[in-house]
Amino acid sequence: MIQLQGGPDGKHSGPRAGEPAAVRFAGRGLFVLTLINLLNYLDRYVPSALLPQLKSAGIVSSDFELGILAPAFLVVYMLAAPAFGYFGDRGSRTRPIAIGVALWSLATLGSGLARNFWQLFASRAAVGIGEAAYITISPTLLADYYPASRRGRIFAIFFMAIPVGSALGYVIGGAVSQHWGWRAAFFVAAAPGLLLALWVLKAPDPPRGAMDESANNAGHGAAAAAGDSRGGAIAALRHTALLYVQFARQASYALTVLGYAAYTFAVGGLAFWMPTFLERVRAVPDSQATTGFGAIVVVTGFLGTFLGGWLGDYCKRYSRQAYLWVSAIATLLAVPATIACLGIGAPHILYPALVVAQLLLFMSTGPINSVIVGLVSPAQRASAVGLSVLAIHVLGDVISPPLIGTVSDRASLGAAVMIVPVAIGLCGVLWIFAARRCRTEGIEA
Repeated sequence: MIQLQGGPDGKHSGPRAGEPAAVRFAGRGLFVLTLINLLNYLDRYVPSALLPQLKSAGIVSSDFELGILAPAFLVVYMLAAPAFGYFGDRGSRTRPIAIGVALWSLATLGSGLARNFWQLFASRAAVGIGEAAYITISPTLLADYYPASRRGRIFAIFFMAIPVGSALGYVIGGAVSQHWGWRAAFFVAAAPGLLLALWVLKAPDPPRGAMDESANNAGHGAAAAAGDSRGGAIAALRHTALLYVQFARQASYALTVLGYAAYTFAVGGLAFWMPTFLERVRAVPDSQATTGFGAIVVVTGFLGTFLGGWLGDYCKRYSRQAYLWVSAIATLLAVPATIACLGIGAPHILYPALVVAQLLLFMSTGPINSVIVGLVSPAQRASAVGLSVLAIHVLGDVISPPLIGTVSDRASLGAAVMIVPVAIGLCGVLWIFAARRCRTEGIEA
């Protein structure tokens, strides 16, 4: 995450002399990075639209195998991110991004060429290497394109690519596979990435800290990086481990991240299995299951994300822990809607309940990420976010798809997905405890 800086009067005075290109071409950089972010999530969710075809084609033989395709990507993604972060802090940032986008696009192309499960598994895992480069480095470029006074809006544009890309993954994956087969869906998802990999090389790469008010900010970051280099990798790892222990001992941070992990468990499992659930359990045709769910994700993603951010800011007038309270209440309200969606087969109940559940779940996206960076000092924010990313995936969407798949193999998919509302409820309870703890500690969250 990026520490937002302002001048002594709280305003930004503009770019420093000698850096006009960073401002002049910032829009181009934002555009291409947002397109890549959209493609990032499109690529992640294309396989979810293809699960029935992959099974009928004999590429996978069980729901457990279907379920471990997502963790294959996530595990490699988590392990590769620190390495790309190291290179992104010490040299060109556009080149590693270009390499990463090209790698994940080639891996997606390989998914379409897979002849058995293990080839598909390996190609989906390789996607994580490429995406790690982009996700780790892109936010630092955006922070150097725009002053602190505009970064909220800029990051909103950037992150709104998530629901759009996710939905396009369902829609394009489902539509292409219906007409030309599941292999063609992977080919279509791979093609734009190779073009974007070339395009991002032309994006501006301004000096680090270019849009921060004080030149000392960039100097401090460079000095810290040099210090890490002199101390060696072992010293850096020791320092990071001590920070992680410190975060884990801070109850407000630990409760917030554990709640976020339960949230990611639920949302990851729901996103992965929902099209298959609609097709298999509710007898919805394949094309309607993927495109219908994709459309719901787009609409609820836009509305829920903006509504949650606006409501959190509004409620700050009345509670210093408003972000946590808004997130907790919205999540708990999503529990009965999720139960109705998954447990009642009537279409006039299923689809409205799904819309309500998704809308309420998206509301916590902005507020919870704001809480995580606000619970620690500015100098420790990147490490705090890094630990939270590791925790929410290891405890969340790495394990939920295969767990649901395993229960489905032994019972039924209808029974297996009922794990999701339990996780959502646990998330809301943990965030309530986090809000109460923050109030006790006098922390704004």
